[in-house]
Amino acid sequence: MNFIMKAINERTKKSGADVTPLLDRIDRAILKTLQRDASISNVALAEKVRLSPPACLRRVERLKEAGVIKGVVALLNGDVLDAGMVVLIGVVLDRSTPDSFAQFEAAAQKVSGCMEFHVVTGEFDYFMLLRTRDSQSFNRLHAEQLLYLPGVRQIRSFMGLRQVVSTTQLPL
Repeated sequence: MNFIMKAINERTKKSGADVTPLLDRIDRAILKTLQRDASISNVALAEKVRLSPPACLRRVERLKEAGVIKGVVALLNGDVLDAGMVVLIGVVLDRSTPDSFAQFEAAAQKVSGCMEFHVVTGEFDYFMLLRTRDSQSFNRLHAEQLLYLPGVRQIRSFMGLRQVVSTTQLPL
């Protein structure tokens, strides 16, 4: 394993480590290209970043081993798959104790269509991002699941009207 990947491994073991300064120009080019199209062949990727295919493949494998590349997925079209409505949900718990947070988090992770779930600062304790078919299906989900989450004082829902930006690409 080269020096850069050893350093990345050491820094990623510590929480909150910033590995971006340790990535060279070629690593960044590989990552930018894969973020745009992870189905690109190794030969095409190597050509794009001006490496030989074996060298390119070794770098990609090292980036995976170091945890920089967490996985490769297909991005699906929610509109086509009856999950076109995006709902953002702000949640306030009635108590701020480790036990109430743990109970809520365990239950909330099971909510149908939950795509993201964040602890936040400010007015809410949590934000959830859900995808569902339409307002009727969200109303059903609200009545059957959200109202039964433990320890909730307040739930505020925000239905997305139009998506302006959505990306999975991290800035590099």
